[in-house]
Amino acid sequence: MVTAGTYLKQPFFRGAERLDYLCGLLLELAESYRWELQAWAVFPNHYHLVAFSPPGAVPLAKWTRHLHSVAAIQANRWDGTPGRKVWFQYWDTPLTFPKSYFARLGYVHRNAVHHGLVREASLYRWCSAGWLGRRAPASFYKRIMAMNVDRVNVEDDFEIGSDDVERRF
Repeated sequence: MVTAGTYLKQPFFRGAERLDYLCGLLLELAESYRWELQAWAVFPNHYHLVAFSPPGAVPLAKWTRHLHSVAAIQANRWDGTPGRKVWFQYWDTPLTFPKSYFARLGYVHRNAVHHGLVREASLYRWCSAGWLGRRAPASFYKRIMAMNVDRVNVEDDFEIGSDDVERRF
């Protein structure tokens, strides 16, 4: 599992256009670097993802460096602030036990609910919950969405203001 945060937790990716961009870039680079995404949630000041690294996948550090570099250049272009620091760091946690894996899948899929942005996770368009609901067997979707995530230890003290995300859900 990977969590990445922006510098000083600033909402550099505020608004639908910027969230579309960051989410699209994350998905595009995951595919080109041969990482298999299982869950993702993108916000104005951070993102979470769960992914498999199959044989031949580019190392995580190289992938995130590319993602953060391209996204920072674009955010700075939007704001007319070349060279500004956009990303702070990322944290990665290897998932070695099935229960831990399923709990973190549930955590990431429901993260928009955790942040109070939507009541139903599948309604947040910059998250994989809707994708999972459409593609996975109903029993698997229900299992993941019902996982107890109270004991999941994830760096996630990111405040998201009401103006940071377009609320048309």
